[in-house]
Amino acid sequence: MEDENYYREQIRKYVSEIYKIRKNKGNFVPGETVIPFAGRIYDEKEIASLVDSSLDFWLTAGEYANKFEKAFAKFWGVKHCSLVNSGSSANLLAITALTSPKLGDKRLKKGDEVITVAAGFPTTINPIIQNGLIPVFVDVELGTYNIDTKNLEKAVSPKTRAIMLAHTLGNPFNLDAIMELVHKYDLYLIEDCCDAVGAEFRGKKVGTFGHLATVSFYPAHHMTMGEGGAVLTNNLELEKIVRSFRDWGRDCYCEPGIDDTCKMRFKRQMGQLPYGYDHKYTYSHIGYNLKVLDLQPAIGLEQLKKLPEFIRTRNNNFNLLQTALKKYNEYLIIPEATENSSPSWFGFPLTVKEDAGFTRSEIVAFLEQNKIMTRMLFGGNLLRQPAYENIEKRVIGELKNTDIIMNNTFFIGVYPGIDKEKREYIIGAFNKFFEKTKDKRN
Repeated sequence: MEDENYYREQIRKYVSEIYKIRKNKGNFVPGETVIPFAGRIYDEKEIASLVDSSLDFWLTAGEYANKFEKAFAKFWGVKHCSLVNSGSSANLLAITALTSPKLGDKRLKKGDEVITVAAGFPTTINPIIQNGLIPVFVDVELGTYNIDTKNLEKAVSPKTRAIMLAHTLGNPFNLDAIMELVHKYDLYLIEDCCDAVGAEFRGKKVGTFGHLATVSFYPAHHMTMGEGGAVLTNNLELEKIVRSFRDWGRDCYCEPGIDDTCKMRFKRQMGQLPYGYDHKYTYSHIGYNLKVLDLQPAIGLEQLKKLPEFIRTRNNNFNLLQTALKKYNEYLIIPEATENSSPSWFGFPLTVKEDAGFTRSEIVAFLEQNKIMTRMLFGGNLLRQPAYENIEKRVIGELKNTDIIMNNTFFIGVYPGIDKEKREYIIGAFNKFFEKTKDKRN
């Protein structure tokens, strides 16, 4: 008698063999092999889990999504995790959830202000604009690359209702100052943790301070499921609203394939619908469809097992680079952790000082020529980008440091694919650059 489990096991064995063949195809060749700033780290377990889920052919969110949401919420220490198709979608849902009529007088309305920064990734601030809210931009610190909390009070007006900030490159922003403002003015806080999975502030994970937090599972991030993201919260009402906006805006919270969880499917009257209209087709929000495929959390479940080691390796790489490059602090601003924090580093940012004797373009070109990938600190000053030239906004001060970041800052990788040999090659490349430019700097 044919047994499906037997064939599944055979497939897993073949997947493992394919992975081993691919793994043995290339070795690192200094000066020839590109060292990425980030990348996916996986083994045969992720591939096997992906293939196994595909054999079930449950293509939308299902069993694997449910398992991952529970496991990831437990890792983070929050009550609710809602999977979505990207970190950018997670940001969109987080801010949009706060506009829900279900929140009554506490909902965000068009024209309300949200404090943020311009030195970051576009989709941290895009949802503010897309929801008709007004971003209020505050400058950042050099070295930590997080919001300069000295100017926070200047950013507050009678229209201020929320704060939305990212923990830059895995370095927590000053949550003491932010939470003081949140409590003082009764503000919402959304923590963008897309680059900061596992980071802590005063021994508590970032993403657990605010009302909502977001995560990305894009291949460059701490762990991956290809595309993918999540919204985290401890608030049951906000979790239901997030899922409503994620799932077409429907009022029903039944999982796919399940009916009548509330036992009230045909016993409601909402809006101007007739009494008893099917609750599965009743919509309380103008929503989207931002769910994942079940194939994605099948990968994520295996990645999650590796996540603690990923974080340790990233932080170890960061610390070793920091130690090795401190001797160049006359020319470069060496990154530092925010006080009272334990970062989970996404990258190693460096800012070329104005009097360094060389430009960012020169050192970036040298590193790239030597096969070391670099990246700008995302959009630099987003207000200088063409998409944001005419947005409605408030700006606090001159954003001087944000412009310095736009002109002088870049980062290199610390991801787990950078082993001792690659790390030493990177450090050696910096040494060669400074030896090469010695005469020019003097």
